Amino acid sequence: MKNLLKLEELMMFLLSIYLFSFLDYAWWIYLLLILTPDIGMLGYLINTKIGATSYNFFHHKGIAILIGFAGFWWMIPELQLAGIILFGHASMDRIFGYGLKFSDNFKHTHLGNL
Repeated sequence: MKNLLKLEELMMFLLSIYLFSFLDYAWWIYLLLILTPDIGMLGYLINTKIGATSYNFFHHKGIAILIGFAGFWWMIPELQLAGIILFGHASMDRIFGYGLKFSDNFKHTHLGNL
């Protein structure tokens, strides 16, 4: 089952690359921005509750989809890009076993313990 879930996440990551190909940005922009959602980890400098909340905000696929749809609906390329990057990054993280965080410990995720 674990490999099947990783394959599903890989397909979603590839979908983000495919969607990015429709935007008018150079490919290096995707590579430059794909790790930026990890800025959510900075909340852990304050405490684990704020860290988990900020991390989960930047790694929640629902939020990524809402931002991306808003960008496509209102034709705002920056929102389109942000949604695609957030979605792709969350999928990439889950391929490697990093899930949404519980507030007790960084290593306690919805996918299990790291």
